[in-house]
Amino acid sequence: MPITPENLPKHELIGLQVEVTESTDESLEGLKGEVMDETKSMLRINDKWVEKKNCTFLFQIPAGEKVSVKGQLINKRPEERTGMKLPEKW
Repeated sequence: MPITPENLPKHELIGLQVEVTESTDESLEGLKGEVMDETKSMLRINDKWVEKKNCTFLFQIPAGEKVSVKGQLINKRPEERTGMKLPEKW
């Protein structure tokens, strides 16, 4: 199943380009790079670990489109996200 803006939170995030657009830690805002690894509550962007729940991310999907995702929505293990029901407006 291809990654679309509608199903991005259910997909694998490793390998996608991302930017931190909002964070409770102002030093993380504007951080850009590739998602290198992921745990239940963290994303590794390049070599920096970022807590998901405190940030809003702007992911670039393979089609070139950019999609904003609140970290609270993806604050789960990758395997738990694949089967989750998405809220209508996320």
